[in-house]
Amino acid sequence: MTSSSGSEPRFIGIDLSGLVLRASIVNNSGQIEERRKVKIVADQLVTQVTQVVSELRGLNSNIEAVGIAIPGLVSRQTDRVVASRDFPLTVREDLHAEFMTATGARVEIENDANAAAYGEYKVGAGRGSRDMFYITIGVGIGGAIILDGKLWTGASGFAGEFGHITIDTEGIECDCGNMGCLETVASGPSIVRRANERLYRDGTSSLSRLAINKNFTADDVAHEANNGDDFSMMMIERTGKYIGTGVAIVLNLLNIERVVLGGGVMDAGELILNPIIQEARRRAFQPCFEATQIHAAKLGADAASIGVAMLARDAAA
Repeated sequence: MTSSSGSEPRFIGIDLSGLVLRASIVNNSGQIEERRKVKIVADQLVTQVTQVVSELRGLNSNIEAVGIAIPGLVSRQTDRVVASRDFPLTVREDLHAEFMTATGARVEIENDANAAAYGEYKVGAGRGSRDMFYITIGVGIGGAIILDGKLWTGASGFAGEFGHITIDTEGIECDCGNMGCLETVASGPSIVRRANERLYRDGTSSLSRLAINKNFTADDVAHEANNGDDFSMMMIERTGKYIGTGVAIVLNLLNIERVVLGGGVMDAGELILNPIIQEARRRAFQPCFEATQIHAAKLGADAASIGVAMLARDAAA
């Protein structure tokens, strides 16, 4: 891609979720004009961000602000990363201030799910709605609430932790310390764990193509499901039912206009979307379900970088 030479302001959106730093120049309409990807080194994070910001600024002189999407509990009220399993405490003690000083730019930080939600709301599958609940299903499960066009983050800034709805009170312990969270059964690693357990218990499951690859991932499960592997399809369908149970809770609680589902697990397409919708229909109050549109996200891996760039844009408005 090549950047525009117009005088319209541009914004840099950086997504730090996962193993790769994704950075984009985003225009006022939410379109990406340049992309960069760098493998994250946790103890060099500020340096890496500074370098990529400098490089992108060199391509466009109209950069007005930088948005950075970070996994974990991020408070925009205090500009603090309160908790993040991806980054050690020493890295996140004063991350926002370090980013501001090192880049010399106005920097806005936000939770990665909130950022992705904002992107989908502005230019993706949530466009045209007033209220939206966003769910991302990958290594973890995140959520975000948008009411009347604005992120609703709650009293202390941490609303929307959809992955920590309790699905099974007698389930396994979650990383958060609770038992039986949705994340323990429907996140990418949890899908792999459940699939391995089933392959081990059930001799007929060994017919699955997954059994050939002992180190398969949730992406592999989605891929094999799309290729018609019965076992993989069953695992994806059951995952969809777990998520649909959580969605029904959201519908009954918020009577929300639109639900948008993103993240790598949604690469299974209708194989996972349909059971999510069916389970939500079965468990939610009918008027709540009928008032809601449930869609797969549209922006893919770009959602968080676009969304956090749009947040940086709107923070100055």
